[in-house]
Parts: sequence; structure tokens; C-alpha cells
Amino acid sequence: MDFQTILLEVRNQIAFVTFNRPDSMNAVNRQMARDLVDVCRQIEEDAGIRVAIFTGAGEKAFSAGMDLKERSETSFSPIERRQQKLSATIQTQTRAVAAVTKPTIAAIRGYCVGGGLEFALACDMRVAAEDAKLGLAEVKRGLIPGSGGTQRLPRTVGVAKALEICLTGDNVTGAEAQRLGLVNIAVLASDVMKAAEDLAVRILKGAPMSVLFIKEAIKKGVELSLDEGFRLESDLSAMIATTEDSKEGPRAFAEKRAPVWKGK
Repeated sequence: MDFQTILLEVRNQIAFVTFNRPDSMNAVNRQMARDLVDVCRQIEEDAGIRVAIFTGAGEKAFSAGMDLKERSETSFSPIERRQQKLSATIQTQTRAVAAVTKPTIAAIRGYCVGGGLEFALACDMRVAAEDAKLGLAEVKRGLIPGSGGTQRLPRTVGVAKALEICLTGDNVTGAEAQRLGLVNIAVLASDVMKAAEDLAVRILKGAPMSVLFIKEAIKKGVELSLDEGFRLESDLSAMIATTEDSKEGPRAFAEKRAPVWKGK
């Protein structure tokens, strides 16, 4: 599939997706939103892809968020805009990446603000440059974070810190974001992609079905009561025990060799 605003490369079971509008700090316009929805669908459907890494072209930004210039030239009624936001799960880029069942990683350099941070929050894990700038500044534009920011941020850093970030519109650095639990790993800007790829490679060492089931158990489980979460975990544990890989893992351990996963 050809994309107008993003780049896609697949290497060693990892999909590398690059926001490719560096002249506008990788701001998300309507075309990029469509491209991101399409690439997420492709990642989900391609059995040769097990992990996806999203990043931004250039050194200035992962993404500066919504293309405000394009927005200023577009008019929607409040009802139309709300309906657009509430549309089916994979009709917006943040919902599309959140719907991917495979692990997703945001590799962040420079600015990651507004819709850019909302996209990164919709990814499973985040690797950031220590001097990256992450924030939700919509309050300074007369807006609110409208692509999941007010919901995913407090679930990630807690209510009080999320309120501070959203109500002030101030940025936090990648180093501070790591302390807050907003990013998993903070490194020098020059090392961000290597750190993200290293994380992906570590994930790839696990059994493919185990990786998918663990992600499902955790992502769905945090939205359930503890008892309901235990039930989900028990169901998935019983299912994984029927796979060939569940036999290969213990056998490889006993034979003191690396497992050979079949993904079934």
C-alpha cells in the first residue's frame, strides 16, 4: 500500500512507521489520519509483523499534533464534530493504533504534543529522548484534548498529574516523563530508535501467541474489576495451554536450548 504522508518499512518482523511531514513538524492532517488508520489495519492483518514502532521524520518532532492551519480552514458543526469523534473504533488514528492487537511502541524525539502525544499514549509503550518535550497544550488554544488525551493520560500518570499537564498546557521533558511513568525508557536523542528497536527485539524473543494474550489480558484487565480480570486471565491461560508453543517452551528449557516458536 502506498501512503502520502507516512513511510512504512518492515524488517525482521518489526514494522517501522514514520510520520513524514517534517516541514510541519509532522502535524497530523486529514490525509495523515487516513494513512495512519490504513497502516494500522495493514499491521494488524500482516502475519509477518509482530511489533510496530511509530516515529517522526526529522529531529524536531515526533508530531506537533493536529494541523491547526488545516483545522482553521475547515468548518464542522459541534454535532458533526462529536459524531466524527464517536465513530467506529478504527476511524480515527488514535483508536486505530489502540485497536492493534500486536505490541506498539512510540519512539519520540523533539516535540510530542497535542494529538502527537495522544497518539503516543494510544501506543502500548513509549521510548523518548531525555530532552523531548511532551504535553497537551489544547487549553492554550481554546480546545480540549479530543483524541483520548483526557482519558489515557490519567490512566497512565494518575489524575492529579494529568490535571496539571492538561490544565497548564505545560510540557514535560522525556526524562521527567520517565519518572512519571509516561514513557518506559528515556535516552539520548541519538539513541531513541536503537532503544525502541532493542525493546521490540526483546519482545520478539517471547512466544507469539503468549505476547498477544498477555497484551490482551493486561489492556482489557485494567478496565475490569479484579475478579473479572482473574476470569479473563484464567480463560486466556487455559487457551494458551492448548498451543504447540506452550509445549515447546518447557521442552526447550529442559533441553537447555533456545525455543523454536511456531506461533500456534
